[in-house]
Amino acid sequence: MEPSKDISRLLDIMAALRQPETGCPWDVVQTFETIKLYTIEEAYEVADAIERNDPDDLCDELGDLLLQVVFHARIAEEAGLFSFGDVVEAITKKMIRRHPHVFAVSSASTPEAVKLQWDEIKAQEKQERAERHAARAKASGKAPAEDPKAGLLGSVQRSFPALTEALKLQEQAAKVGFDWSEAEPILDKIEEEIGELREALKAGRPEEISDELGDLIFALANIGRHVKADPEQALRGTNTKFRKRFSYIEKTLEANGETLLGASLERMEELWQEAKATERPQQT
Repeated sequence: MEPSKDISRLLDIMAALRQPETGCPWDVVQTFETIKLYTIEEAYEVADAIERNDPDDLCDELGDLLLQVVFHARIAEEAGLFSFGDVVEAITKKMIRRHPHVFAVSSASTPEAVKLQWDEIKAQEKQERAERHAARAKASGKAPAEDPKAGLLGSVQRSFPALTEALKLQEQAAKVGFDWSEAEPILDKIEEEIGELREALKAGRPEEISDELGDLIFALANIGRHVKADPEQALRGTNTKFRKRFSYIEKTLEANGETLLGASLERMEELWQEAKATERPQQT
């Protein structure tokens, strides 16, 4: 089998890998659950390639992510649930429906109007989804199962990274006015949460400490949203900065015949400050 730019070749490869008798033993036994984490990891790899501005890696990582879509679709097709073609049809239908200003007739001509229109169409889709759930339950004679996407916050996936989930929950609540109008009260809330965390630490109650820490992080995500600084990206930037500074410590110690394990905290802090100094713009 030869490589190809045609998506059908990838579908054929996945079908061959999943053949019980002649396929790959690892691929054959995988399920939605077992490859779920790989799907999430591949999405992060795509984000990493974008942040590194590496188009070669981005092309490669997008292929890995596409493979995950094909993999899930193949498992579903084998179970008689849906096929890759159904996935393509569903997303094309959704995109056409959500962009009437492009594919139909609509007065939305600004980014703000398009966003409002998008939300309205999503609300319609949510209602239709609820009706389908109810019809399915009625046909089966069972009580309707609770729709995980019901309610205002139902569109926020629980599988999101916690920081992203917090941000999206706040954004949804803000749409109906459950929000601060400015950043200053949120800073007060952060100070309040810090105080409650201090009390929990003094009391030495692990569950309470975890609870208060979560409240503090939630409030920090909220201030990021209000000042238009995405907390996920802000933290990623800090992580990158930490990697760079710690690498400076490690390499400097090695150059001087020292080791991380043998260095005192004071020595590492000294090098940390040196690393920070190298990041400061030169004064002219």
